[in-house]
Amino acid sequence: MKGIKFLTLLLIILSLYRQSAGAEEDTPVNRFQNYLRFKTAHPNPDYSKPVSYLTSQAQSIGLKTTILEFSPSKPLLIITWVGSNPSLPSILLNSHLDSVPAEPSKWIHPPFAATKTEDGKIYARGAQDDKCIGMQYLEAIRELKFVQGYSPVRTVHISYVPDEEIGGANGAAKFAGSDEFKGLNIGFMLDEGQASTNEKFRVFFADRLVWGLIIKASGMPGHGSRMFDNSAMENLMKSVEIMTKYREGQFDLVKAGLAMNSEVISVNPVYMKAGTPSPTGYQMNMQPSEAEAGFNIRVPPTADPELLRKRIVDEWAPHYRNMTYELREDGPVKDHMGLPLMTATDDTNPWWGVFKEAIVSAGGILSKPEILASTTDARYVRELGIPTFGFSPMTNTPILLHEHNEYLEESNCAKNYQVALWISSHEINPSAIT
Repeated sequence: MKGIKFLTLLLIILSLYRQSAGAEEDTPVNRFQNYLRFKTAHPNPDYSKPVSYLTSQAQSIGLKTTILEFSPSKPLLIITWVGSNPSLPSILLNSHLDSVPAEPSKWIHPPFAATKTEDGKIYARGAQDDKCIGMQYLEAIRELKFVQGYSPVRTVHISYVPDEEIGGANGAAKFAGSDEFKGLNIGFMLDEGQASTNEKFRVFFADRLVWGLIIKASGMPGHGSRMFDNSAMENLMKSVEIMTKYREGQFDLVKAGLAMNSEVISVNPVYMKAGTPSPTGYQMNMQPSEAEAGFNIRVPPTADPELLRKRIVDEWAPHYRNMTYELREDGPVKDHMGLPLMTATDDTNPWWGVFKEAIVSAGGILSKPEILASTTDARYVRELGIPTFGFSPMTNTPILLHEHNEYLEESNCAKNYQVALWISSHEINPSAIT
């Protein structure tokens, strides 16, 4: 097939390009390092400088650029490679500009220096999550245009969005609901995935929902020496014990190999607050009248959220134990048709077949499709019913997102997004995806 020959030749060229990259000053790896050096970590990400840098890179290879701003000081960059048949539904390649904070004292190299060691490891916050794919998109197009003289059939858009790490409310959420997004006529999107610790590529067809639960208990205060029923701490601890048993039951499924971590409901405590303050800390001879605890809950789209909400009311924060609760559901729960936020990985989705064929044609091995244990901006596009996969081409790589000493090996950061771009050249009956 013409597309397979194209992809095979591209991989050979990319391999040679990587081998000679060190001899030149302006290389894909150096450009990746430049991007990593922009401090886009919360709570004060600098978005303007990386957007300016990415814009100049895109324009240097003849691509159109558009900057949108749905919230002040939060630019969203769109780069466009116009296809020969722009009436076809287009492809969107998405990544986020921001990153989580880093603690420099706990890194072996400064987290925004993008230091490359002798063994080819590039240390930087965002190296895996997810500035790698943001540069890979551009490097793939650079190679295809200048080495192959290739033009896509479908139009390809690249989006760089702000605030993904804090929920995306002022980034991808507003973008997906905008007239500008509708005008792009997106038929398929690739977003971030996760590294694979073996030779198989991982692909994600859904994310877990993210909930924040705060449970609060109240009761009569009393002397620290007394024992009485229904104190605030007693009521809170009963709930914590019940929730811990539920967590253990879910975790046992994972440890027994009956489910993946992303396929169960995780309930993890993140803080507890109680006690009567004193000048030296807390009043140790007084039982408090209020106590609360917070939990991060992740819900797979295969679970019934209504059953979980009922469990919270009936078991975890029942009114009869003087309990109240606050539940924050971050992002959509169902798509526009009322269905779970999942992209099909069977013959009902024509993009799935093309994606698999591209992996195989490139000599890759695809692992079983997964639900991502965490949450990404892909949920806002899946909510619209647009097929969306999470895919980051990092194999034989430890998973280091949000950890100290996050790094990506040079051999991985130079892997171009050839799969996505080959999809752009593949003709699919437009009626099947509109």
